[in-house]
Amino acid sequence: MHAFRIIRKSIVFAFVSMMFVSAIAIAARHGHGRRQAEPEVLMPLNEIHVYGNRPAPFALAAKSAELMAVHSGAVLYAYNEHMKMQPASLAKMMTFYLALEALRQKRITLETEMPVSETAWRLSLNDSVSRMFLQVGHKVSVHDLLYGLMVSSGNDAAVVLSEYLGGSQEAFTQEMNHKAQALDLTETHFTNPDGLPTPDEYTTAADMVKLGRALLETFPESLQYTSAKDFTFTTIGTNGRAVTISQRNFNTLLFYDSRVNGIKTGHVDEAGYHLVASAHNENLDLISAVFGTSSMEQRRVETDKLLEWAFQTFTTVKSDWRKAMPDKIRIYQGDINEVPIAPEGGSSYFTVDQGMERKLKLVPELTDKPLVAPLPKGATVGQLT
Repeated sequence: MHAFRIIRKSIVFAFVSMMFVSAIAIAARHGHGRRQAEPEVLMPLNEIHVYGNRPAPFALAAKSAELMAVHSGAVLYAYNEHMKMQPASLAKMMTFYLALEALRQKRITLETEMPVSETAWRLSLNDSVSRMFLQVGHKVSVHDLLYGLMVSSGNDAAVVLSEYLGGSQEAFTQEMNHKAQALDLTETHFTNPDGLPTPDEYTTAADMVKLGRALLETFPESLQYTSAKDFTFTTIGTNGRAVTISQRNFNTLLFYDSRVNGIKTGHVDEAGYHLVASAHNENLDLISAVFGTSSMEQRRVETDKLLEWAFQTFTTVKSDWRKAMPDKIRIYQGDINEVPIAPEGGSSYFTVDQGMERKLKLVPELTDKPLVAPLPKGATVGQLT
């Protein structure tokens, strides 16, 4: 689905939008425990939703999954995508989002140094969780903390960022949930900035795909951190001497496929091993979430299978919607007679089968009901199929 919006305001109206669909329907310690989850029975193929209502090409050895084309928003493959599960370290994606937002708003810079509290330091001593080995009382730059968060999956990094940006972990977690609401993550609730499991914390594959897409579209610079294969950090040891620590990214797909450029892994005993991955080639950008596999290797293998199938099957094209429909729509009882409509972002993308790019034909279906002012922002006025 693609949102159309008004590109000019009137005194009376806010924005009108038009929704349309595409024409071709087609970590070892990452978390927080060491016991491996039992593998799930494979989902029956007829219960897997595939773009265009085609037969599912395969089932994944995972509890839930979703795959989306980033630009068009087309969901290419999904099952159990609304099943609520513990997010584990995937919660750090929201911590990352809020840190990048603070940078964008110039509330901090990459050079801003944040103090390491005793709470964060104690996490760095806990060998059952991932950490970047921060020392209490030291100050660490935002630059290093972001790499420590997304490459090392540092719980200590998440706590330092949350305490500085929110004033406390609790206040920051409220910000995480407010942002989740703003991003329409209706199946997600955070209880801390690092994803340590609690009974009230949950998310879904569908919501994490949404969050991953929001990161890519809002903060393209996020790839600088999520695509890094390793991170080297120099700190001061307990003996007062400099210590250099190098850690590899838990997202092992980065080492197997050059098209993969992020995003985050997670593991917790109750849910299994998760991976939210982004990938890019010349004609297609993808974001996937594979939840609840039985091992680190399994989440890599299953995600790789999903991405490779999509790259072999689909392409995304940018279509000129103006050739298919008017760029204004009639409206009554307002200060003006017509209101401009345009796709969200000013562009319209469609994901189609490879080889079908030139056969794409857009058919508008505008509402036949009179539109009367005032109309709320985002009001749907038709479809383009």
